[in-house]
Amino acid sequence: MICNYCPRKCNAVRTEHHGEGFCGMGELPVVARVAPHFGEEPCISGTKGSGTVFFSGCTLKCVYCQNYEISSQHKGKTITPGELADCYKRLEQTGVHNINLVTADHFVNAVVKSFEIYKPRIPVVYNCSGYTSPKTLSMLDGIVDVYLPDFKYSDDTLAVKYSSAPNYVNIASAAIKEMIFQVGLPQLDEDGIIQKGVIVRHLILPAHTKNSIGVLDILKHNYGKQILVSLMCQYVPVGQADKYSRINRKITRREYEKVKFELYQRDLNGFTQDLSSASEEYIPSWEF
Repeated sequence: MICNYCPRKCNAVRTEHHGEGFCGMGELPVVARVAPHFGEEPCISGTKGSGTVFFSGCTLKCVYCQNYEISSQHKGKTITPGELADCYKRLEQTGVHNINLVTADHFVNAVVKSFEIYKPRIPVVYNCSGYTSPKTLSMLDGIVDVYLPDFKYSDDTLAVKYSSAPNYVNIASAAIKEMIFQVGLPQLDEDGIIQKGVIVRHLILPAHTKNSIGVLDILKHNYGKQILVSLMCQYVPVGQADKYSRINRKITRREYEKVKFELYQRDLNGFTQDLSSASEEYIPSWEF
């Protein structure tokens, strides 16, 4: 096929096992991990875990990516849409609260086919970078129940520098607007587990609190109570972060408290993390 799924519009040739686009992946999904995950937001992981499927490859190139072994080095196993559907079945049988697709934009065609084969009876969570095109989102309408996008940057210069993502702010803003249109306001069940809605994640980068406060301003102005916000402090300098002096460390408590204060000032609903989450111990092992 000729691929234009992501905002880069590579117009790249992709066969089943090979791709010439930015993501470097073929059409068939490459999966690095399928397992219950207990480290997501409380309304996603709950007590039984979130049934995560981690996909290899990515439409971004974040220099600090905690999952760089799969996003950049493409560690994982190639499977068919039918085998992907079987992954949902196995996860559902463990009793997890939802099926959670992590970084699947570049495999959206195979993902749609997998849900034609089997649609779980539990919510489907779509966990993505926010750098997602309208074409991809339109294909997922009616499939996804909960969108879990990142909003990484309020400054496009930083987006290019750290993630090779031009026009990130406008693209992510438009994507989240479409996500809200599809799934509506957050809906939680009697146990506090989300069934519908959008949760926007923001990872605070060291020495970049201005960027984080700018993100909060955008989220407040554009979406307000239509979303939940997950403010994350789990940054650790991995991947190629050691090549960038300003982000080659964890965030400080002072930086975190500064951004948390601004979150509360804007009266945005959502979640915050404990600083102890900034540890490589929480990065999954890639075994499938």
